This record gives sequence, C-alpha cells and structure tokens, in this order.
Amino acid sequence: MQKRISLSPESTRCSTCMLNSLCLPLGISSNDIVKFDEVVSERIRIPKGEALFHQGDRATAIYGIRSGSIKTQLEDSVGQVQVTGFLLPGEVVGIDGFLNTTQLSNAIALEDTEVCVARIEDMDRVAAQVPAVQHQLRRLSSEEIKRSQQLVVALGVLRSEQRLAAFLLDMSQRLSALGYSPNEFVLRMSREEIGNYLGLTLETVSRLFSRFARENLIRIHQREVQLLDLPTLRQVSGIECE
Repeated sequence: MQKRISLSPESTRCSTCMLNSLCLPLGISSNDIVKFDEVVSERIRIPKGEALFHQGDRATAIYGIRSGSIKTQLEDSVGQVQVTGFLLPGEVVGIDGFLNTTQLSNAIALEDTEVCVARIEDMDRVAAQVPAVQHQLRRLSSEEIKRSQQLVVALGVLRSEQRLAAFLLDMSQRLSALGYSPNEFVLRMSREEIGNYLGLTLETVSRLFSRFARENLIRIHQREVQLLDLPTLRQVSGIECE
C-alpha cells in the first residue's frame, strides 16, 4: 500500500537533492531550483509490486524517482500486457499523463520505491516563472516519444541478440550516469519482463544470456550482471563505438 509523506523544512528538497542535476533542467540557477522546493511538498513510497498509478487514472502529477525503479506497461481489454519501459532514479514517470490529462499506462514498482510528487498545476505555475522548466518539460516529452520510437524499431527491425545487447548497454549507460558501475549491476526486472519489453520469449532471453556468457561477453548470476566485453556487445547491438 502506498505511503504518502509530507515534507518538512528539514527534509531533503530539490535544492539539496543529489539527483537534482538529473531531473531538473540543465543550467537552472540556484534561485530557480529553490522554487521547486515549493512544488515538491510530498513523496510517495510504493512497495515492490504495487502501482504508483493505473492506466486510465486522471493525471494530477508527474513523479521523479528518488530511489528504486519502476516499470511502465500497457494493458488491453483482455488483459494482454506490453511492458513499455524501465525507469531509474532521477528519471520522471507520468509525463505522458501530463500531456494527455489521463495516465496512458500502468506504473508499477520493481522494488520498494520512493517518488517525489510534482503536481501539474504547480508545475504550470513554476513554468510560467522559470522558462527553463518549459524547456525541460519539452525535453522530457521528446524523450518519451524517442523511447516509444526506439521500442518500435527494436520490436520490428532488430534481431533478438541485438535487442538484448542494446538493452544491457542502455542499462549500463543509465546506471553509470547515476554514479554506479557501468560494468556490474543488478537487473531489478525479471527475465520474463525483459522478454516482454523486447518482444522475446522467456526461453529466448534465457538462451541469449547463456550464449553471451559462453562467449565471455557477460557473467551472470541470477539477476547480477557483469559486462565483460563492452566493444563486442556494441558490435552485436549495432551501436557504434564512440
């Protein structure tokens, strides 16, 4: 069950949060960051497996992930589910609802997770005062569209081994941006969830993990992954080395 936490003056706020460089606009002034302290006055803790919001709910806020991780998924009228994304600390959930006034997906905690709540009416007010916020909202919207396009390309064009290699590289890059190791990390999602996201069966995902391990591209133990050969993984994925 969700737990709502009202923030006190002593609580960590946007102006003092270690993640503010990730979820706030690049280059925003310290004075403008303080304005966000008025916007984010509440956090929500979501236990593993519980929903932050459901598809079809009225969108009242966007949510910055402070700790934990969340998957988003669509569900049709007969209960078929399509995982559409995995979101990490510093990333924002609910931007599609911000654009449409209705949540377009389910957002479910992959582990015990805490999010900062930014109500849409307060975001609109701050955006009118701080132009950088308008740019940030456009950037987040653009990233949401880009993610959707990348998923369509992955499902329609890439071979199965390319999809998994690209997924591992994407997780590596995003975790590295958070200050974690780009080579060793824990996958909070199950292999079945990875397969659903990539349009692969559970058996195919398991077989590819085993193949990558045999080829010394990765070492894997349950959900703990070590990337041993990033250049070759990039070649497999089709991502050019920078």
